[in-house]
Amino acid sequence: MKQVIFCDFDGTITNQDNIVNLFKHFDPPGWEALKDDILARRISIRQGVGQMFSLLSTAKKEEIVRYAVDQAEIRPGFEDFIRFCRANDIRLLITSGGIDFFVYPILTRFAIPAEDIFCNGSDFSGETIRIVWPHPCDEHCDGDCGMCKTSVIRSYDEKEYERIVIGDSITDLAAAKLADFTIARDFLLEQCRKQGLNHQPFDTFYDVIEILSHHRGHGRCKQFDTTGTS
Repeated sequence: MKQVIFCDFDGTITNQDNIVNLFKHFDPPGWEALKDDILARRISIRQGVGQMFSLLSTAKKEEIVRYAVDQAEIRPGFEDFIRFCRANDIRLLITSGGIDFFVYPILTRFAIPAEDIFCNGSDFSGETIRIVWPHPCDEHCDGDCGMCKTSVIRSYDEKEYERIVIGDSITDLAAAKLADFTIARDFLLEQCRKQGLNHQPFDTFYDVIEILSHHRGHGRCKQFDTTGTS
């Protein structure tokens, strides 16, 4: 069976949540209440994220984009993880609730085709930032996700693929419930444990490589030496 990985971006590929960092830095009034409403599931992710970005003036576009890109720290081992996937013919998709103006620039240093990156879009033509949603929920999801990870997962037939999720947050939980196997940290790890989902914990992408190398049914994975690599 083929393998396909759906890998989160904020807090997974990067060490921290880039959206939260951005809003902590610019600190527009009202953003924290919206963030709390999203986490408590009082409002949908699409609704909450859209409202949060509407608090930021497009007059600060250059400053906002520069900060979002410059502050991002890549989790150790990610580049080796990409090489590992390529060496073992594992399809790697980036499924991000992040926004195009920082997701694409941050990932340009890595060999990931643009068509394998799924994220939300942005429109700076008005007075405030408007988020656009090129990957909405399909007919099987009523979560108003914005970037619907389960819709992307469902586009890969479970009879043909083992579907693996890597993530950390509430935006990855529905995906983890649909996946065959999840590699998790932080909030997602707690939920996988509570809900009895098939999972393993990770901290770095070196851990992910190790987990996938020994994952049941995947003895075909090639030996991968990360000694001395970045």
